[in-house]
Amino acid sequence: MEKQLYGLLAEFDTTTEIVRAAEKVRDAGFTKTDAFSPFPIHEMDEALGIKRTILPYLVFGGGICGLTLGLGLQIFVHVFNYPIIVGGRPHLSLPAFVPPSFETTILLAAFTAVFGMLLLNGLPKPYHPVFNVPRFNLATREKFFLLIQSEDEKFDYEETKQFMQSLNPQEVFDVDE
Repeated sequence: MEKQLYGLLAEFDTTTEIVRAAEKVRDAGFTKTDAFSPFPIHEMDEALGIKRTILPYLVFGGGICGLTLGLGLQIFVHVFNYPIIVGGRPHLSLPAFVPPSFETTILLAAFTAVFGMLLLNGLPKPYHPVFNVPRFNLATREKFFLLIQSEDEKFDYEETKQFMQSLNPQEVFDVDE
């Protein structure tokens, strides 16, 4: 059975080299790209043309849902379901509803942040085709890797391989599925 090509992977030694290479890849029009590094490189998002995440908006929405749920639950219980006058306060006593509403706001915002991050990052992902490249284990210690996927509409094996070689990497690898 013939293996399908997932993409081309270039290995670099320094952050400066990979950021410059990523900028050239972006300027060449490639969009299905990824970078692998032993630590975060803050310039990489801009260099690869990655857009801002929608996670903050999702977390805000989760917080609003938590606030609504907390207030709604308390209003239902104290006003409609089980109305008891406690300490001479009215049934709808908003100051007493603040702490539980705050807690449900934080709870749902935190759950939205965790599960939204996992979903948007495509996690958990126990396998990725780049794991088949023998030197890729150095991505967690000292080397930097730049990937162009074969799904990219601009991808042509020969032209892309020559383009990757022109970026002056240590080596260019074929990544099989």
